[in-house]
Amino acid sequence: MRIVRFSPGPDAGLGTDPLFGILDEDNLITIIDGDPIYQGIVKTAARIELTKVRLLAPVIPRSKVVAIGKNYADHAAEMGGVVPDEPIIFLKANTTIIGPGDTIVWPAMAPTIDYEAELAIVIGRICKDVPKEKVNDVIFGYTMANDVTCRELQKKDGQWSRAKGFDTFCPLGPWIETDFVPGSQRITATLDGEIKQDAHLSDMIFKVPDIINFVSQVMTLLPGDVIITGTPAGIGPMPAKSTIAVSIEGLGQLTNRVSTKP
Repeated sequence: MRIVRFSPGPDAGLGTDPLFGILDEDNLITIIDGDPIYQGIVKTAARIELTKVRLLAPVIPRSKVVAIGKNYADHAAEMGGVVPDEPIIFLKANTTIIGPGDTIVWPAMAPTIDYEAELAIVIGRICKDVPKEKVNDVIFGYTMANDVTCRELQKKDGQWSRAKGFDTFCPLGPWIETDFVPGSQRITATLDGEIKQDAHLSDMIFKVPDIINFVSQVMTLLPGDVIITGTPAGIGPMPAKSTIAVSIEGLGQLTNRVSTKP
């Protein structure tokens, strides 16, 4: 099931507030009553065509975005580090999130900004100390993320909050797939049509059960929290006005454009 969050537009007669819906194979959206993560999936009789809406980030975490660093061996190597023996975690502000088609805004502080294609997990319930064999019970679904990063600030600060925490630095979407099962699906990042990252989810050092088990021992996870699971090798800068697309087999494509450089 593909869950979308969207703006219906002024001519749809559905108001101006963002809505949630289920996207079917005919590109029709069945509108859901309320937020499905918090209220469950309650279908209404209303339907609207995908071409008549603007897709938004499928979730806006009310709490946090948890990110996993150096979770692909080739990426750890290209960053000059070794494979970690346990997940490296850091936080991104929920104000970093934007949706498909939105613009990544280049901050004045940042000399360059990089793309990082990632699988994203959306948490569906309050959970703590989740056993590996129970992680599917707490997952609402999966989507894609771009963990936008300023390398110069990452190196200068010695930690990652500023380098990865600017507004618009976490494109997310285009929808949440509730039936997705991570395996060996291909993950890519394409910059202006040229493939820059190309790997498989099976290349992750720590798999989804490992990640949720570890993170939930550190902090309580809440409904709507997002965990982004690390990026493969091939990271690099995005030029001003470039287009970056993150793709994962079975999840679609998340495309965003970079603003001009201030």
